[in-house]
Amino acid sequence: MKPRIYVIVGPTASGKSAYAVELARKLNGEVISADSRQVYRGLDIGSGKITNTEMRGVPHHMLDVVDPKRVFTAHDYAQMAHPILADIIARGKAPIICGGTGFYIDALLGRTSLPDVPPDSKLRARLAKKSPAQLFAMLEKKDERRAASIDRHNSVRLIRALEIVAALGSVPPMSRFHLDTPVEWIGIERSDDELRTRIHARLVQRMKTGMLAEVRRLHERGLSYKRMEELGLEYRYLARYLRGTLSKKAMLTELEHEIWQYAKRQRTYWRKNSDAVWNKLTE
Repeated sequence: MKPRIYVIVGPTASGKSAYAVELARKLNGEVISADSRQVYRGLDIGSGKITNTEMRGVPHHMLDVVDPKRVFTAHDYAQMAHPILADIIARGKAPIICGGTGFYIDALLGRTSLPDVPPDSKLRARLAKKSPAQLFAMLEKKDERRAASIDRHNSVRLIRALEIVAALGSVPPMSRFHLDTPVEWIGIERSDDELRTRIHARLVQRMKTGMLAEVRRLHERGLSYKRMEELGLEYRYLARYLRGTLSKKAMLTELEHEIWQYAKRQRTYWRKNSDAVWNKLTE
């Protein structure tokens, strides 16, 4: 049977990781994580990183590969993950790419062109003072095409896009090419009510299992609150709570709302992929 790459996509809390493990056990596969926060060492509970027990013996790649103080781009991800993908195929295993960071997956599979534009610290420092709305307005003015496809709430990606625009004039467009290995896209879907319930239950469980202590520990080890803001979601809101700008109740309420908004943005991103076959899961 000709080798095939399997890609599992879908919104956060939909059950992608467990599905990937089941598929890998069935196909003698290995999982390549495509999550923009799980690449960082120490970001475990807050990022929902799969545990060794949950892996059930299935090899996982692209977890814990970089220090969280460093900005890790989609270009960095593709460069590091490409050899891993090729090696899995060469060993006759089934590569299963699983994650919620669409840009990482598109970069790895050559569905988007990623220029190797080096970081511009002075530009980043200036842009970091602006709100996501201001950054989006700037990008929309400079590169309307890229603005139409970006997450307008993600300051890190907005700043990176503006950095590329400053260097090249625009962000290179998506450029599909045909891989030698066919790709099978599997979308994981849940009803709105079920996904909201899963998001709430997961947040409660993460708080019980030490997510706040994890964030405190990261800060004690030198990870700044400013960097946690950039890392987003759980790390952003827990950092705000620890800094005293949000009460615990407000932090949990706002965080749960933001996770739901993120899940909806993920759905929107992947619904544009006409190659994906969607599987509606239930408990």
